[in-house]
Amino acid sequence: MVLRRLLRRRWVLGVVFGFSLIYFLTSTLKQEERSTRDRTLLEARESDHPIAWKVKFTLGNSSRQITQCRNSIQGKSLLTDELGYVCERKDLLVNGCCNVNAPRSGQYMCKSCLPNGCCSVYEYCVSCCLQPDKQPLLEHFLNRAAEGFRNLFTAVEDHFELCLAKCRTSSQSVQHENTYRNPQAKYCYGESPPELLPI
Repeated sequence: MVLRRLLRRRWVLGVVFGFSLIYFLTSTLKQEERSTRDRTLLEARESDHPIAWKVKFTLGNSSRQITQCRNSIQGKSLLTDELGYVCERKDLLVNGCCNVNAPRSGQYMCKSCLPNGCCSVYEYCVSCCLQPDKQPLLEHFLNRAAEGFRNLFTAVEDHFELCLAKCRTSSQSVQHENTYRNPQAKYCYGESPPELLPI
């Protein structure tokens, strides 16, 4: 009786072990097939189909006929429009453009920006990034961007959208995942991350 019960338990354990082994092997094979397929697709995309950047660089100067402007939207006191003008929120026109005649409005303003392209104010970062002479820098960045950045920046359509995206804080702006590398230069359009400040 005891022997029969012991044999039955071993038989049940053997069946459970067998099913577990089969499940493990099929899962591993499926995962390996998926990894191989993904790797093949990635290699094919990289070699045969280089990413086509959608960014269209425009001069963004005031002689361009424009009836509506996109702007940086979220600034509490400052905004930057797609022509590169920075203005106070109260000086934003109904069409979304900055009032270029307002006393504090200015085009391609780089106040608070360092030579490495990092700024302490987001709106100045976007405005400075929109300068026509920054085009080679941005093209160089796009051509050298890591795969993760490429996926992010392929969604942008033009110079203005690129500057909006590039100036946002990113993992390059932080250290230890919770503090800015340099709180006075956390918005960057350049390739170099902010300098590390002593802790």
